[in-house]
Amino acid sequence: MVLILEAALRARVMGAIRESKICGEVRGEWLDRGGDFGEAAGVPTKRTMKAATFVSLSALLGTAMAGTIITEPAAAPATSSGFENARRPISNPTLFDLALPTTNLHPIAMYHRLPDFVNSTAGPLPMGGDVQVYALQFEIALNERLSIVATKDGYVDINPDTQPLWSDESGFANIAAGLKYAFIYDPASATAVSGTLTFEFPTGNHDVFQGEGDGAANLIVSGLKMWDRLQLAGGAGVHIPFDGQMAMTSFMSGHVSYETCRWFIPLLEVNWHHVLEAGNGRANFFDQAGGGVPVVATFEGVDLLNFGASNASQNRDFVTAALGFRSRITDDIDLGFAYEMPLTNKGDGIMEDRFTLDAVWRF
Repeated sequence: MVLILEAALRARVMGAIRESKICGEVRGEWLDRGGDFGEAAGVPTKRTMKAATFVSLSALLGTAMAGTIITEPAAAPATSSGFENARRPISNPTLFDLALPTTNLHPIAMYHRLPDFVNSTAGPLPMGGDVQVYALQFEIALNERLSIVATKDGYVDINPDTQPLWSDESGFANIAAGLKYAFIYDPASATAVSGTLTFEFPTGNHDVFQGEGDGAANLIVSGLKMWDRLQLAGGAGVHIPFDGQMAMTSFMSGHVSYETCRWFIPLLEVNWHHVLEAGNGRANFFDQAGGGVPVVATFEGVDLLNFGASNASQNRDFVTAALGFRSRITDDIDLGFAYEMPLTNKGDGIMEDRFTLDAVWRF
């Protein structure tokens, strides 16, 4: 196409040159004759020569550009990773995480109501009141498959109704952090599966059932699958203490959500906590029930607490369901709310119900 336009342009230029020579000869003859004939006789003058040259060049450009359409370069198509609208689960926040490695901040506020009575080897014990938790999780993605995660920290405030059996105490939770690696990361099918290893350090306060034992490791596998607006996610793992004092536990969690619009993304989650091996039951946490909780409790503290109760094998399973929603405030920030309640006997755990409010800021 370029060669054809070049040939046409050359032909036009040569034609203009030849026409200019002929006009020059005619003009010379007119001058030799003393200018006897002018524009009325059809002889070119300087003015008509300039006009002819302009018309010739205009025609040349019109011919050269005929059939040519000038367009702006097409914009590059927007790329999509397939995971832009992935939603983080809300319940069981210290253990149940999104399978995707991302960079984000995750503030959490939790209002957890305690049951009026809890079961023990001494019979039902009065409790009541509430536990409030304020925490900040964070994650730093090193690449699309690997990230550093901080999954447990924060401030715990226990407000029981039955003092002096239970004490009104507050303090800091243990700290847990580690690595997450996505060994399956497929944006084309919006599928991801990751493994997480975190270590929990006994840095918290005894007053709020923290800071005991030699620490623990959490081994967790998480999965994610998305179909347009529908999302399924799941997680399973084991909590392994580094001594025989605290209980060894496991969990399984599931999540389903559907984006009706960016402002309302309803979700349903289910969590199953299981005691694999009970603690040694040594008297501990003396500000609460005189240190007798590990001795008489017939259950464990599931996702928040670990009593080290020797009789927790009597009620190994504790199952909860959470109903809530997320709202995508911006492309990088969303808010979440969930109401959670036990599906098993309330007296075989420390949950009457729970309200969780969180935010996720990705950057």
